[in-house]
Amino acid sequence: MPLSTSLALILMAGSSIAAPQSFDLSAGSATRQTPYQAGGHGMEPGSTDDDFLFSVAVPDGTYRVTLTLGNRKTAGETTVKAEARRLMLRNVATKKGQFVERQFLVNVRSPALPPPPANAPGGTAVRITAGDAREYTWDDRLTLEFLGKPQVASVTIEPVSAPTIFLAGDSTVTDQAAEPAASWGQMLPVMLDGNVAVANHAKSGATLKSFLTDLRFDKLLSAVKPGDWLFIQFGHNDQKQEWPQTYADAATTYPAYLRAYIAEARRRGAHAALVTSPERRNFDENGHIKDTLGSYADAVRKLAAEERVPLIDLNADSRAIYEALGPQVAPTAFNDGGKDKTHHDNYGAWLLASAVAERIRAQIPELAPHVVAAPFVPAQPPSAAQAAIVPSRAHSDVRPAGN
Repeated sequence: MPLSTSLALILMAGSSIAAPQSFDLSAGSATRQTPYQAGGHGMEPGSTDDDFLFSVAVPDGTYRVTLTLGNRKTAGETTVKAEARRLMLRNVATKKGQFVERQFLVNVRSPALPPPPANAPGGTAVRITAGDAREYTWDDRLTLEFLGKPQVASVTIEPVSAPTIFLAGDSTVTDQAAEPAASWGQMLPVMLDGNVAVANHAKSGATLKSFLTDLRFDKLLSAVKPGDWLFIQFGHNDQKQEWPQTYADAATTYPAYLRAYIAEARRRGAHAALVTSPERRNFDENGHIKDTLGSYADAVRKLAAEERVPLIDLNADSRAIYEALGPQVAPTAFNDGGKDKTHHDNYGAWLLASAVAERIRAQIPELAPHVVAAPFVPAQPPSAAQAAIVPSRAHSDVRPAGN
């Protein structure tokens, strides 16, 4: 899937979609019978009539996707995910003969970086892993996944410039590529209207330091525009003293690195918001969540006040959610059938994303009008049945890095 660095640089430098591209995706259409080939469009391997992945080759950028959903002969219920399982539309029902139009924004990126000037330090590509290279994220195409009982008449893709929320973080934020793991960052797009894009650059196992040395922050900053937002959530891995190269002390280096991230966003005319890390699911004998993040969440709260940036207190909200579910039900919101106490499944990711969306609505006036999620009270979370999300076909028994 991934481009070579040289080809990616060519795409970034000069290639673009000059006009909207439209495709017939109705059952039996020629497009539905065409396998994807590099530089073109078509179906990804494993596609069926019940769930399929459609890709279009595009350069880096943000794209407005317009879907016409429906079928003259049968009813449908369509869920759409983009790239690595970013939730865009959820359970859109259409009656027999009914057609509806839906729009959303998808951010697409390759590993390529604008090359630094001669003799200047830096790199020409993000240091992606072999696992990254197998995902529908760091490649040359926009990929849409259609699930449930999809009835899709057509898709139109066109490049746009739009306000963007960039996410920098770890495995609890990133776009998890395979079931059953999921993170709040990949659920956030469906909770916003079609006028704000989400560019999720988070990486499993990442720390504030590794996000820099892997050139992931360079990639993020290369796309930031004035008026965009940078949401920053690190802590789970930064606190690990057994990782000496990336350990950051909560009292000194951790807030110092966070402050530098904020400064880089501001230098480009963007806004920053700090997100406290969600707690791990460890209950005490009284049914309360144990504190495993020490002073890291407090350091984020203190820095947000000092820097006068919005605070998304997901640490507090996650505690309220888990305790409301209780020790018996809370595991159903976590990866690996609840054996994993750090990473979430679709249900847990939906709950945390709902908490983030509610905090945005309450604390960030510039973004609040774009929140379309239902009101959310962490102490009163919806049931798994109410928040059910059609699973993707991709599955992995490997836990996310940094567990």
